[in-house]
Amino acid sequence: MKFRPCIDIHNGQVKQIVGGSLKDENNNAVENFISVQDAAYYAELYKQNHISGGHVILLNPVTSPYYEATKKQALLALDRYKGGLQVGGGITDKNATEYLNAGASHVIVTSFVFQNGEINYDNLKKLIKAVGKQRLVLDVSCRKKDGRYFIVTDRWQKFTNVILTEQVFDKLSCFCDEFLIHAVDAEGKAKGIEEELAEIMGKIEGITMTYAGGISCMEDLLTLKKLGKAKIDFTIGSALDIFGGKMKFEDAMSFQ
Repeated sequence: MKFRPCIDIHNGQVKQIVGGSLKDENNNAVENFISVQDAAYYAELYKQNHISGGHVILLNPVTSPYYEATKKQALLALDRYKGGLQVGGGITDKNATEYLNAGASHVIVTSFVFQNGEINYDNLKKLIKAVGKQRLVLDVSCRKKDGRYFIVTDRWQKFTNVILTEQVFDKLSCFCDEFLIHAVDAEGKAKGIEEELAEIMGKIEGITMTYAGGISCMEDLLTLKKLGKAKIDFTIGSALDIFGGKMKFEDAMSFQ
């Protein structure tokens, strides 16, 4: 169980947002924090503290007028900390190698794999052919509906028909090196973790998993450790002091 840092980029700036508020229309989101620093600053911070495996997320679609500015920031971060960061947001088999060549250790993919509400195995195989299983992270971020967690796509705006279960994890683990799971309805709110989701994740064996969403204090980390059986990595965003929150960056780094 270890801390995974993040660099979320929206409209060309490093931000922390309320995950469920993100909209493609007018490039809107409820913002918790807008940094005066660029993405390279945070990449350097993580590099100096020897924290690897963090994720850089592009939160604008390719169609956005802000996309190029957002992509530029992502590339700055990858260049600053080569091999130390993963990258996600609009990744396909066509552009994945660009980001790996720019310094990413892994690419993180959701929407290219989960299309029309289902798992697109053809696209999944294309990704593996392009980058290899060992450099692919599947983002199976989810939202709760009718008492179950459904994988969501397109910057967490669209529900798929895929329910996050042990069976789905087992099936998809054959195709990737890691899973990243944002509890979207908790993301950016710093009001505690999605405990039921953490329990589901804690039952999965044999693959690295990272939980994100709602962590606000050390007690939340202790709860995640218990429910996840001390094997789930974690990301903290809005609650950290480096993003305007109250949790100390140093405490997150040292938690095990």
